[in-house]
Amino acid sequence: QVQLVESGGGLVQPGGSLRLSCAASGINFSIYNMAWYRQAPEKSRELVADISISGSTNCADSVKGRFTISRDNAKNTVYLQMNSLKPEDTAVYYCNAVHIYRARTNFWGRGTQVTVSS
Repeated sequence: QVQLVESGGGLVQPGGSLRLSCAASGINFSIYNMAWYRQAPEKSRELVADISISGSTNCADSVKGRFTISRDNAKNTVYLQMNSLKPEDTAVYYCNAVHIYRARTNFWGRGTQVTVSS
């Protein structure tokens, strides 16, 4: 049974930091590209950052310089370090895993809420 379990969300003041984690089980983590998406109320889900199996990363323009994605294959975990948080970062953050050879083989976590407010 495949599971992606996000953690680390919460309420933080503007300018603060959070570190999200996504622990994967039931898959060969090392052959999955990983990503973080987010969805704010009444908005479409959007890609925040992704990381390949080789460790190359991409970030959305809206979070460049503030968010960093990383992975630890030994722990089957992907992280999202979020600094200088803004109210517009408020959303549910989802972890996504995509098989490197079979894009249709992909999985989602249930999400973790991040709220940035004073």
